[in-house]
Parts: sequence; C-alpha cells; structure tokens
Amino acid sequence: MLSVIIATRDSERPLVATLAALVPGAVAGLIGEVLIADGGSRDDTAAVADIAGCRFLALAGASGQRLRSATAQARGPWLLFVRPGTVLDAPWTAAARRFIERAAPAQDAAVFRSGGAAQAPLRDAVALVADALGRLPHPGQGLLIGKDLYDALGGHPPELDEPERQLLRRIGRHRLRRLGAAAYAADT
Repeated sequence: MLSVIIATRDSERPLVATLAALVPGAVAGLIGEVLIADGGSRDDTAAVADIAGCRFLALAGASGQRLRSATAQARGPWLLFVRPGTVLDAPWTAAARRFIERAAPAQDAAVFRSGGAAQAPLRDAVALVADALGRLPHPGQGLLIGKDLYDALGGHPPELDEPERQLLRRIGRHRLRRLGAAAYAADT
C-alpha cells in the first residue's frame, strides 16, 4: 500500500530513529516496503537498512536524482518521503490510513504537523498563521503523495541536493493537507 522512501548519506544514527518510528506502520500492514536511496555512505547506514529489512539502493547523483530513482522502483501506489532523523508521532498510522482512504491519489498530498505532541497546540496555531500567509510546509514534515500525482508533477528535481521544497511548490498549498499526527527531528 505505502512505499516509504528515505534519501541517505552517512545517516546511520538518524536513520535508526526514523525506522523505529515506522515500525507501527509495518505492523499495521500500512507499509509495504522501505527504500533507502543512499548516496555513498561510509558509515553503517547500509547495515542499519539491512537489519531493518529495507531495500538499500546505492545510487549516484544528487538527492533529487536518488529520490526519483528509488520512486521508480517503488511498488506501492502511495509514497511517503521522510528525511533521516524525522520521527513520526505514534498516531501517524491512523492519520495516514484515513488520508489514503479519503484522498484522490492523483490530486491530493499531505504533510505531518510540525513538532511533537507536547508542542501541538502552539505549532498548530503557527501552522494556521503560516498557511494564511502562504508559506509552504518544510521538508522535515514528510510528504505523503500518490504515485500518480508524483509522476504527473515530474517528481523531485533531479539536479538538486535538497529537492523537497521545489516539489512542495509544484504540489501547491491547495492540494496539501495536514495530517493529524506530527513529525519532529530526533535527538541524535
């Protein structure tokens, strides 16, 4: 159902926290695969991916090219892009499942709220103000998007090392929904 794609480079420690947060999604049957699009790690990123049962793809090029290449190999109709070190709050599986069941795969995408549960009310208020001012979410909030929409938008710009902002711009605020769960940076 859901293919998780993570671009890495020397990301051993932050990747552990991210993969641990994904376990409930695998147990619930929401995640079908996790693809690690690695750009030449010299640490134990490959070993972490192997132990966690991920597909490790050693790919050349900028992060955008690696994400595009991994997406081309993804089997799920839905894609979840997260950065190494991004941790999803415990209710993320229910929020993602609700979105997938209700969304139009060729039209809608979603991001997680920014910050942990303790910060949710303040972060939600800031997010509302940011939305009103036209600010797009930041890449650390993850991105849940149908593969059809991703392909229709042309995917991540291949030449960029931080391509997420450009993809979020192409999706546009009118198609982005906020999920009822938060994403935050792990303390690594």
